[in-house]
Formats: sequence, C-alpha cells, structure tokens
Amino acid sequence: MVRVRVDKVVAEGDGLGRLEDGRVVFVEGALPGELVEIEIVRQSRDYARAKVTSVIEPNADRVEPPCPHVARGCGGCDLQHASVSLQRRIKRDIVVESLTRIAKFVEPEVRAVVDELPSEGWRSSLRVAVDAEGRVGFRRRRSNDVLAVDRCLVADRRLDRSFTSAFTGAFTGAPAGWGGVEEISLRVGDDDHVSAWADSTIGSADDRIAITVDGAVLRVSSASFFQSSARGAAALSDVVRRALGDPSGWPEGPFLDAYGGIALFSRTVAPDDRRVILVEANPFAVADARANLDGRSTRGRNTVFAGRFEDWTPEPVAVAVADPSRDGLRAAAVEVLRAAAPATLALVSCDPASLGRDARLLVENGFEFEWSEVVDLFPHTHHVEVVSRFVSRDRL
Repeated sequence: MVRVRVDKVVAEGDGLGRLEDGRVVFVEGALPGELVEIEIVRQSRDYARAKVTSVIEPNADRVEPPCPHVARGCGGCDLQHASVSLQRRIKRDIVVESLTRIAKFVEPEVRAVVDELPSEGWRSSLRVAVDAEGRVGFRRRRSNDVLAVDRCLVADRRLDRSFTSAFTGAFTGAPAGWGGVEEISLRVGDDDHVSAWADSTIGSADDRIAITVDGAVLRVSSASFFQSSARGAAALSDVVRRALGDPSGWPEGPFLDAYGGIALFSRTVAPDDRRVILVEANPFAVADARANLDGRSTRGRNTVFAGRFEDWTPEPVAVAVADPSRDGLRAAAVEVLRAAAPATLALVSCDPASLGRDARLLVENGFEFEWSEVVDLFPHTHHVEVVSRFVSRDRL
C-alpha cells in the first residue's frame, strides 16, 4: 500500500496529496492533514486518483458518517466523514483558493458561514434514481449504479416518508406508472404536498406548488429551478441582502435580477416600491416570475425579459444580483453587466472555479471585489454556494 500526507480538500471533495514521484493524487475519503494509506484506482502521466484504505493519522474532526448508506457506497453525501464545522472550513478554504489561484486576488476577504442551517432533514427538493426493479435510491460513488434506500439523512422528513411509496410509484400527483423512468424529482411545498415528476418528461405546466420564503409566497413549477429548501433560499437571500446593502443607500434606478428564475431575490431582497427588471431564459420560470411579481406594489412597471441574459439590451440600474448556472457569467454576460452599470453587484456562485473566472472578469471590467461569504446550502456534501459583493469603480 502507498502512504500519502493530505494537504487539503479540493473543490470536488477529494483530498489532495503528492506521490513519491511528485505527481498529484486525489484521494477519495481523505481530510486535510491526514496521513493515509491509499489504493490507486486510476493513473495518468500528471496525476492519480485513489481511495483511502486506512487512516493512520486522522484529522481531529474526522467522524463516523451518521448515515449508514455512506458505508454501503451512496454517493449523495461525500463529506459525512468530516464534522460539520470542518466541512464549513473546507468550503471556505476552497473559495479562498479559487479567488487567489484563478482570480489572482491577494488575501481576499472570504467570510465563513453565518447562517448555520441544519445538517439533517434539510432538503425539501430532491432527485432520486430508479433501479431496474423500480426501487428508488441514489447513485453509488463515481458510478451510475443505483443504491436502493428506504430513507435519506438529509431529506426533509416529508420527503423521507415518500421513499416507502416510491417503491410502487404511488406519489401524490405522480403519473399512473413510471414506465422505465430512470430519475424522479421530488419537491415539497407549504401544504406538505409532495410534487413528483420524471425528469425525462418534466412536470406538466400545471404541476406547481407554493413555497414561502421570508414571508413571500412563491409559485414554483416543477420545471423551474428552486433552491434545496425554503430555509436555504431564505439564508441565501439574507446574504444577498447584506451584499447589496441598505436600500436607502441605493442610487435611483431599477433592481436588476439577472438569471432571476422564479423571482426569489426580486421578492425577498428588492423593496416593493423599487421597479424590478428580471432576466430569465427558462420559460416555466419566466411564467412563475411574472406571477410572483404580481404581488409587488410596482405591479405593471416591472419588466420580465424572457431570454438569455447576454441577449438583454442593458439599461442603467441601481443594483444587481446575478445567479448564473455552474458555468458562471462568462465574458459576454460581464459585458452586459458593465453596460447596466449597477453601483453594487451581488454575484451568487455555485461553483468555485466559475467564481474565480467571473471575479477576474468583473475586476477587469470596472468592478471592485470587496468580499465573499460562504452559504452552506448543502451540508455533508462538497457543494459550495457563495455570494460575493462587487462595487462599480465608476460609481465609488
């Protein structure tokens, strides 16, 4: 067996160390500072991949995974062997590295998790896999094979109860038969109704639920993106609110909600008397956004642009929030933001690498980076959510 000292955990959740020949090795199941014995499972000229076979010198915050399905090979929660506090430190360190290595920032301010969301029973939106016998579960680590389960540690208890009925496809509102479906999405709303749909067919346009976030009742269609839970969405909105600052200090102009989805930030962050411009490409989310914006006092003055953000013709705005997909903004979207010239921008990133690229592009296009804050929306996993505050250099 090979022994390796692990330096850190990187963005995909693996420990990183070096082999005797100098190559980088990514070690599944290893934590920072640990000395581990490993089994190499894949090699290339520049790096290797391995898994832990024995922990010789453990990190003081290594714990026994609280879910028994981890030992069976479930790939859903890949950081359960770390305490929740260590998970959050790992995520912050990953963001710091992205901003220093990719964005080239010197000692960027990265704030640790403030709103400590529950680490169990938190997920009210969930995707499950279906095996050949019709049983539901999750993919095994680094595999498409399905591990059947009867409960999930991180699932909202209202969803957790659905696993029993999932064996027969007997969800409330589910199609009559799943008929070869490989994945099912589940989402629970305010009235405890569990909406379920096959990803291959998406839900019908009428398959909607109501979810309340910070007092705002939001319509969410099955084909629209929503955060992992209402509480998680509220925590994210709270950090966006901090990033944009007190609305009384905003300049004149509308609130720009780029990649605005169902209008989460427009409803929870923008003051009701502030006109909103929301840009969204998903037609289901566009319909939800229009319905959700109807409750604002600026009804009739809001604008919903149905299309890609890069295709929106920019106009001057007061402040902006941008919540792109994992690919991030990219150069074309940054150019649009520069033309809109918000005094303050809150960038929501769900991928550390895209955050680094976008941060660099924004700084090159007239914005000043001030800070990032990690939001732990996905406890027990490597997934990182970050809100970053940028201000316009032209309006300082």
